[in-house]
Amino acid sequence: MQGIKRKLVYVCIFETIAIAICTVGFALQSGKSLAHAGALSVANSVIAVLWNLLFTSLFEAWEARQQVGGRSVRRRIAHATFFEAGLLLLLVPLSAVWLDITLPHALLMNIGFAAFFLVYTFLFNWGFDRVFGLPASARK
Repeated sequence: MQGIKRKLVYVCIFETIAIAICTVGFALQSGKSLAHAGALSVANSVIAVLWNLLFTSLFEAWEARQQVGGRSVRRRIAHATFFEAGLLLLLVPLSAVWLDITLPHALLMNIGFAAFFLVYTFLFNWGFDRVFGLPASARK
């Protein structure tokens, strides 16, 4: 599976799991209802999907220019780290406003989520590639 179909399947599976995890986490960390936390999780998911499409396109364009193909552990760590760092910059202000918490509180909360999602992204990508195969950009 390649191209936009691959990206859509990836995003749908990844974000469904993420919304469930984040809803519970936001509710526990903020004391807000599951409905309120769930709405934030959906908003975060939309932002994450848009960021994912942009970031993955840029990453795969870079990856296609590399002389060494495949996705090593080092390359997977770089992918997950840079993706999560960019997402953190986007989500902290939204979390602070939505949950009516301070920016430092939102930052700490989102750092905790980022640490979890750093591992989750790495493992999910690895598993996704094993099930669906590597994208054309990683094949040499």
